[in-house]
Amino acid sequence: MLTLAIFGVLLLMLMLDVPIAVSIGLTAVIFFIGQGQGSFLAMLPQRMYFGTTGFTLLAIPFFILAGNLMNTGGITGRIFGFTRAAVGHIAGGVGQVAVVSSMIFSGMSGSAVADAAGLGQIQHKAMVDAGYKPTISAAIVASASTIGPVIPPSIPFVLYGAITSVSVPRLFLAGAIPGVAMGLAMMIAIGLMAGPRGLPKDEKSSFAEVVRTFKLAFWPLMTPVIIIGGITTGFFTATEASVIAALYAALLGFVYRDLKLRDLPPVLFVSLKQTCGLMFIIATANFFGWFTIFERIPDHLIMQLSALGATPAGFLWIVIAIILVLGCFLDGNAIFLITLPIFMKICPLFAIDMVNFGVVMTLLIMIGNLTPPVGMCLFAVESFAKVGIWPLAWECLPYLVAILLVTILCAFVPEIALWLPNLMMGPAL
Repeated sequence: MLTLAIFGVLLLMLMLDVPIAVSIGLTAVIFFIGQGQGSFLAMLPQRMYFGTTGFTLLAIPFFILAGNLMNTGGITGRIFGFTRAAVGHIAGGVGQVAVVSSMIFSGMSGSAVADAAGLGQIQHKAMVDAGYKPTISAAIVASASTIGPVIPPSIPFVLYGAITSVSVPRLFLAGAIPGVAMGLAMMIAIGLMAGPRGLPKDEKSSFAEVVRTFKLAFWPLMTPVIIIGGITTGFFTATEASVIAALYAALLGFVYRDLKLRDLPPVLFVSLKQTCGLMFIIATANFFGWFTIFERIPDHLIMQLSALGATPAGFLWIVIAIILVLGCFLDGNAIFLITLPIFMKICPLFAIDMVNFGVVMTLLIMIGNLTPPVGMCLFAVESFAKVGIWPLAWECLPYLVAILLVTILCAFVPEIALWLPNLMMGPAL
């Protein structure tokens, strides 16, 4: 009952449009005071500070900066040009190009919103110019952007690793195959709808044109190779990789002359605002997580699940249902920070691999990015597409089903995600 009351108060505040960070922290404060434990509020500043000082979390601002630099420095345009020449002629045309270019860009930024807001504008304009209805185009852009945090590098994986102490490089590798599966599932959905909806496609580009656009995009395409190659070979850590990504994006922007010195202050300021917003949520959520442990909520849930005779499959279905519901109301990072202190205590009870669980959780919060009323990718795309949130959300439904199928497959066949990290790094101890 206490658990239901806590999350009931949290959801009520969110429905009243109280900012996420304030809602999370205030819920813990209310219950401490309501139970006569106000003296424990002295832990609030300490836990907030502790929650944002992990070395792993340093990767977040630099991956955010890398994504913003790529969007400003002309890198996204080169990637889109190459993918259009390569796959623009298959069924679904520029829609397929949008998915493939998002898969490539996801190997650089690690952020769904960065993909949607930057590359997404290029994709949307190209599809509309090719004859796509704006709503269909916007739905493809929003859905394709969710591949960003699954294919490495990934900001959610960094956050998950910081909370659970799971290896971030192993998480990065685990996301590669599920991320590609997401992209392929979306491409199949677009291909199936291409005929009935009359989606246009480009004329097949000549081999010389493909080679020309590949040369233009070669150095941007090397970004994921450098990042993942450096991490897996031990040349640098995942945190250091974020700095490499930001420096590499800036270097390419200056070399291509698409990025000017005068562009740096606004890019840095936007990145700073995005980082501060996320870090404030992380800080308050760390206090909330400590509060749930103090109240022994994970222990009570474990006892309840044990008494009910829950199985690993049953627990996974419960997790899927909970995260899908929370995804309608909460930002994905907030979901991680609220639920993981509980789930990470229960997973060992059912012998669930924490690396695969991180992939499944990330896939689930990507679905949340496409579900109103708080779908972050929906808002990012609607800001320039101007098609309305609810029509856009409805149009995303086929791609939501595709992502959900991939999620369920990864949840119950963990070898899909674990094969690559086990191959590259050996089985986890």
